[in-house]
Amino acid sequence: MSSPSATNRVPLVHHDNRTGRAVFVAPGRDDRPNDAALAAAHAAGDAAVWCPFCAGNESRTPPAILQTPSDPATRWQARIIPNRYPFVGLGQAAGSDAATRPAHGVHEVVIESPRHDTSILAVDRDGWRASWELVRRRLEMLSLREDFAWGMVFKNSGPMAGASLEHVHSQVVAVDFLPPAMQAECAAAVGESEPFARLLEEATADGRLVATLGGLVALVPAAPRQPGEIWIMPTDREPNFHAAKASTAAALADLTCDLVGRLGRVLPGGDFNWWLHEAPWRGDELALAAAKRWHWHLEILPRINQLAGFELGTGCHITGLPAAEAAALLRDG
Repeated sequence: MSSPSATNRVPLVHHDNRTGRAVFVAPGRDDRPNDAALAAAHAAGDAAVWCPFCAGNESRTPPAILQTPSDPATRWQARIIPNRYPFVGLGQAAGSDAATRPAHGVHEVVIESPRHDTSILAVDRDGWRASWELVRRRLEMLSLREDFAWGMVFKNSGPMAGASLEHVHSQVVAVDFLPPAMQAECAAAVGESEPFARLLEEATADGRLVATLGGLVALVPAAPRQPGEIWIMPTDREPNFHAAKASTAAALADLTCDLVGRLGRVLPGGDFNWWLHEAPWRGDELALAAAKRWHWHLEILPRINQLAGFELGTGCHITGLPAAEAAALLRDG
């Protein structure tokens, strides 16, 4: 529970050098609304009446940063708004070396349909493509800011994946440091000249490819954390999604929709998360060296098995479905 003044407190980030963890402290996040509370407050009824993300309820959200079409007189297909419950904030002191400091960055919401769609499979094709193009444009804008080192888009789909509202949406975040998971990926990437090309070669040899489309390939990683985990990446070296062509964003939209459909047939009822790892925008020598070898990639993680004590205590994962078998099931799905 949050205190009455929680939403007025500045979000903080704590870097723990002993564990390598970075923890955001944002008490205002506890005040996020959820579908049940909103429906109860409005005596249930049609979700379009109480859902803040539905067309017609724009006054219940901050003004759009970007939307498509951009003409306010035209019904929008997708829009990006500031998150009212961010875990980072603008105007904070950036670049401090203190272990605990204000968390500097932006945290935004991508609303992916004007209707109360609860699955990306319900979003019309043009609208879904428009959402990804909007994300690409927003990441491009944020990458130009000197005070940000890296940014991402991520999706929480379903309660098991951490979604508080069912209306289809994703989130965009940009921060002034490279998070630990990205630091680890960068360190691994600098060990060889073409690490992602080798990843694709190994996936092909092992029978872990699932689908290809428009210069993109979907594969099951060699060490999946959950049954049905899938990565999507360009076949050619392409460090940043925000620099990709509009046709690539459209292909990613089509491929994500296809793969979520396959996952639903192979592993029915599963919630999922995904996140996009771009190359670092700026940083130290390690980050810059990794960026020269990088392929942006979208990691889709079904939430089938709960994380328990072993996983949380060791960082190791347990899955009962081998990677090649998962890929075969998804190809047939």
